[in-house]
Amino acid sequence: MTDTMHPFRTHTCAALRPENVGETVRISGWVRRKRDHGNLVFVDLRDHYGITQCVIDVSSDLFPTVEAARPESVLTITGEVVKRSDETINPNIPTGEVEVRIREISVEGPAEILPMQVAGDQEYGEDIRLRYRFLDLRREKMQRNIKLRNGVIASIRRRMTDAGFIEFQTPILTASSPEGARDYLVPARNHPGKFYALPQAPQQFKQLLMVSGFDKYFQIAPCFRDEDARADRSPGEFYQLDFEMSFVTQQDVFRTIEPVIGGVFEEFADGRKVTPAPFPEIPYAEAMAKYGSDKPDLRNPIEMQDVTEHFRGSGFKVFAGMIDKNDKVRVWAIPAKTGGSRAFCDRMNAWAQGEGQPGLGYIFFRDGEGAGPIAKNIGEERTEAVRTQLDLADGDAVFFACGDPKDMASFAGAARMKAGTDLDLCSKDEFKFCWIVDYPMYELDDDGKVEFSHNPFSMPQGGLDALENMDPLDILAYQYDIVCNGVELSSGAIRNHRADIMIKAFEIAGYGQDVVEDKFGGMLRAFQYGAPPHGGSAPGIDRIVMLLADEVNIREVIAFPMNQQAEDLLMGAPTEVEAKRLKELSIKLDLPKAKKTDAE
Repeated sequence: MTDTMHPFRTHTCAALRPENVGETVRISGWVRRKRDHGNLVFVDLRDHYGITQCVIDVSSDLFPTVEAARPESVLTITGEVVKRSDETINPNIPTGEVEVRIREISVEGPAEILPMQVAGDQEYGEDIRLRYRFLDLRREKMQRNIKLRNGVIASIRRRMTDAGFIEFQTPILTASSPEGARDYLVPARNHPGKFYALPQAPQQFKQLLMVSGFDKYFQIAPCFRDEDARADRSPGEFYQLDFEMSFVTQQDVFRTIEPVIGGVFEEFADGRKVTPAPFPEIPYAEAMAKYGSDKPDLRNPIEMQDVTEHFRGSGFKVFAGMIDKNDKVRVWAIPAKTGGSRAFCDRMNAWAQGEGQPGLGYIFFRDGEGAGPIAKNIGEERTEAVRTQLDLADGDAVFFACGDPKDMASFAGAARMKAGTDLDLCSKDEFKFCWIVDYPMYELDDDGKVEFSHNPFSMPQGGLDALENMDPLDILAYQYDIVCNGVELSSGAIRNHRADIMIKAFEIAGYGQDVVEDKFGGMLRAFQYGAPPHGGSAPGIDRIVMLLADEVNIREVIAFPMNQQAEDLLMGAPTEVEAKRLKELSIKLDLPKAKKTDAE
């Protein structure tokens, strides 16, 4: 009977059930675990689909083969399906009511002693996990995360196609583009001294497709940026749902993509709540003032308020003096319901000092009045005005951040999150979405020069008239981000589709028409031959999966990520190139000199 069987399996390791009892089956997989119960040895055999328990008597001629097979060896086992006794049923796995009595066994791939265990939840350092990623990926959590990633991408593709979008593939070897990060460069062998760039995003190509008459484009696009790693950013490469639409307003973009992103989250939320569409829209200036961030975590109910006037001319000379000296200085109040104890306020103050701040001023309320040094300095009337504005009561506290908002917003936002988290005010098991809108078109760099604040291809609100007649720092853009639980999923914009507006926009940022024609000649020419109004966005696939998998590090949802130094420890990249190849590419190395050690 076994001669007619498939050489490796008649069933997967997740397939066997009580109705298979009495059948002779063949399964293949990895040895997850072996357990010696005296006369019997049990082998848990695992494949991509699940686990089946196999059993052998120590008197069997095959026992030495089983005994010699180390964990993670690959075996093919043939045997009879038998029902487990009631006391040995494992309700935690689908195959837990049956087991396979081993009649034949073949070692397909023996395993050496493991550098890291696959079974169990033991933690390992990043270096060993990435160096032996093929073992790490066998672990239950990683298998679950990668399968989730596949499901998310398949769902997105289906939803985008159903919404009338056409999938494209845009070039990987292209020209350099100012997307805000360093390009990865590829030498052009047939054009000595010239380089291709790997795309930071398919920005120009997707806009050119709109100019070409396609109405709705999308792509699960690989993007390459030479930037440092962060918890929510993988160095080197990442993937995004890149899409663009013609003849649309900002609202059209929102209403089109919300069912896609919201629908994917609802599909894979596993019981967690998802913000229903339409998602809230928060202007950038309001987000910074209320949350100290343009990617606010709305699970935290704390909203900051401006209380500058309560401190102007007050007895708290530190704040009052700063307000008098600089009209940009604001005092932001961070209300903290239930935080009204000196112990909690002192902990917040110590935290702020650990963040490099001199401290974190506070007032806490008890017995119908404010307490703490600030309350004493500003007096009862001003303290009551602060309490009334923030709707605080006994048992509550308020913390204060003072300074130029551009300098102190990030600290204030961090203090808001610290208070909300430590006081357990944040909602759980929920995905809270919002759009951040009305971004400034321009900002000042460290030298006081005007530069683009985000995407240089965004349409300014007010068009050419705004560019010609407004202070650049007052011009807003049709530019937006979609944010979920404090994570920016994407930036997007209604694009600048007019050549004259594009030239003027770049001129304000210090780029002459000759530079625009040189760097963006293809797009500029396209705009001169009839370009439709268009816009889009590009939500990050990796970040979507990271949120759904409830992971804090993006490397947990990428099959083969680099480490924080942008090294691939498994494949050994980056690597040196032999001199012959460099000469062929007309490249001569000019390496930095090695630093001398103390011993030298």
